[in-house]
Amino acid sequence: MKERILVSTIMAKDVITVNVTDSLTKADELFKEHKIRHIPVVSGKHIVGILSHSDILRIGIPDINADGDAVVSKVYDMYTLEQVMTKNVKTLQQDDFIKTAALVFTENDFRALPIVDEDNNLVGILSTTDLIKFLLAQFNG
Repeated sequence: MKERILVSTIMAKDVITVNVTDSLTKADELFKEHKIRHIPVVSGKHIVGILSHSDILRIGIPDINADGDAVVSKVYDMYTLEQVMTKNVKTLQQDDFIKTAALVFTENDFRALPIVDEDNNLVGILSTTDLIKFLLAQFNG
């Protein structure tokens, strides 16, 4: 396996983002519409946080409807995106190696990492799924 492959070769480049001033409702809609699990939170082009789908689920209040099925009552208006997102986000540079990303994933409890350029502008996102797909391709190639 090649050890010096750059993160930029496997990261997602068309990144769905939310602005730090956006609502949690907007973020939830983006999760559903794009079938994604992580959304970088930006101010301009700079990353200020990351929101995961599980962050959204944590602030829901479970209820039981008339049929006995569990449903989640959204309480998004009670929180701001900034209150729910993870701050002080670990990022990688687009010219970091995939091995570096694998080490960061295994040493931390991260499932996605924002990728930035030399000016700290968001240019992509790398998920554990992206990494696993890359590794699987090594066995098929």
